[in-house]
Amino acid sequence: MKKTAVSISALLMAFSVVVSGCGGNNNSSNAANNGGNKQEASATEAPATPSTEPVTLNAWVMPNSPKPDADFLKTLDPYLKEHPNVTMKVTVLDWGSAWTKITTAATSGEGPDLLQLGSTWVPAIASMGGIDKITDKVADVGGAEAFLPAIWTTTSIAGDSEVYGVPWFVDARAIYYRTDVFKQAGVDTATAFKDWDSFKSALQAVNGQTVDGKKIAALGLPGKNDWNVVHNIFPWIWAAGGDVLSADNKDVVFNDDKGLDGVMYYTGLAAEGLVDKASLEKNSSQIESDFGDGKSAVIISGPWLAKNFATPKANGGMDDKKAAKNFAVAPLPAGPGGQATFVGGSELTVFSGSKNKEATWDVIKYLTSDEAQKAYAAVSGQLPARLSLLESPDLDANMKAFSEATKYGRTYPSIPQWGPTETALQKHFANVWDIVAGVKGKYSKESVKEELDSAAAEVKAIINQ
Repeated sequence: MKKTAVSISALLMAFSVVVSGCGGNNNSSNAANNGGNKQEASATEAPATPSTEPVTLNAWVMPNSPKPDADFLKTLDPYLKEHPNVTMKVTVLDWGSAWTKITTAATSGEGPDLLQLGSTWVPAIASMGGIDKITDKVADVGGAEAFLPAIWTTTSIAGDSEVYGVPWFVDARAIYYRTDVFKQAGVDTATAFKDWDSFKSALQAVNGQTVDGKKIAALGLPGKNDWNVVHNIFPWIWAAGGDVLSADNKDVVFNDDKGLDGVMYYTGLAAEGLVDKASLEKNSSQIESDFGDGKSAVIISGPWLAKNFATPKANGGMDDKKAAKNFAVAPLPAGPGGQATFVGGSELTVFSGSKNKEATWDVIKYLTSDEAQKAYAAVSGQLPARLSLLESPDLDANMKAFSEATKYGRTYPSIPQWGPTETALQKHFANVWDIVAGVKGKYSKESVKEELDSAAAEVKAIINQ
């Protein structure tokens, strides 16, 4: 079903950005069709050769690594040496303000040449006409088959065959656990993470173990104050056999019986005393720090944490922590509906107002090559998006675990309305954590179901606009 540009714009203005793995972790519109008119070359035209004339390109990127601008330029250095006519200027947008700046640029036509977008943002910006279609250029980067399927689905608007971005890096979630604590508790890690039953049994066994004279909680879990609330909950809904929306993206299904079972299992880990309730007031960064400090035996996080544990304290890392020398990574356990994890990431796009589109595309081709993706993964701690690297035998044990996790990775519907949808979900899922904490009524299947139904009603109104 087509949406008018006006209704989509209204939705976007109502959307206060949710920081996501995106980046943060998406129906064709009139605005999307209008945006396509800005494409300079059609599939029937011969591809243009990048000019050797001096050109200055502007790139907008997010803080994906410790030194975002320097790390970006370092990754691009081999390309710039081979193309001395190209000068790259980098602007780093904070995730919290990026949405406003990008949507302002998309509506005004004044912005960068190269634009990084969180994977869940692509459909919305494409529907506004803010980025070019690149469908006819996909073969230049190896085609869809060269990239992780879960992330490639976010390069288009659902129901539309046009492609608007190229995956740059991938964010996936998996379990970090203290190998020494599991050994001390006599838990077999070969079976501990097999399914929901074995996982809960393992948590019960390690809960309250004494390490260095202090009792350790089984699980560190961020609650309502985390920017990843939605990403934290949906893997359990998916594993229960539930989903976000129906296959045609017209109905809400996350509040059905399967979805409720997934939410009850996940929140039940906290309600049953396997989580230090204090952690429910914290965000992901604080939970990661607590894990490093030995306050929990298990957390769920992304590949960047492994890099953090390998980074010297002097450089802002946690290599001095005991956890850094006693951890391993495991997949999320299978639920009744199988295994699932959240997969998000970011994509590189050509801004529709760019005056240097061919030069910009040439840079994107390089940044999404094996060489550049490998280099950027090394400095950012994120996963590459190309299958050739995700399946490489050179990956270390931790990255192999995350690569394995991407095979059952799931992402959100590729609809323009995902922004306000996620904002609504963030609010209602936060209320669920208030129920768990006893702040908002009594924790029960009925009270959680009521909150999920409220969320479903709000989301249905959004997607039907």
